[in-house]
Amino acid sequence: MNSKNIERLYKMSFAGVYPHYITKVEKKGRTIAELHEVIFWLTGYDEEDLMHILANKTNFEIFFAEAPLLHPNATKITGVICGDRIENIEDDLVRKVRYLDKLVDELAKGRPMEKILRK
Repeated sequence: MNSKNIERLYKMSFAGVYPHYITKVEKKGRTIAELHEVIFWLTGYDEEDLMHILANKTNFEIFFAEAPLLHPNATKITGVICGDRIENIEDDLVRKVRYLDKLVDELAKGRPMEKILRK
């Protein structure tokens, strides 16, 4: 990912991507509640926090910077997403966004929740 794309990612609104996450998981028979469980597991946010983030159109940089707690098992999220091997991504924010992308992909693919949440 080049520096221009990284810069765009930092400024991208979470609220702008969130509807795409919903569409992706619902198309595959998963629920918004399951999507929220994944988001909350990764970030430590809760429902009230999420509604505030969406209302304020918080960008990804702030979304992850203000996350109460990145789950300690997030480093167990590995594999390829958008052509990049997650564990090799050097930029901290890009890696966190790809963690979330990978979790949403796994949810949409019907993976069991206990595996998605690295239990």
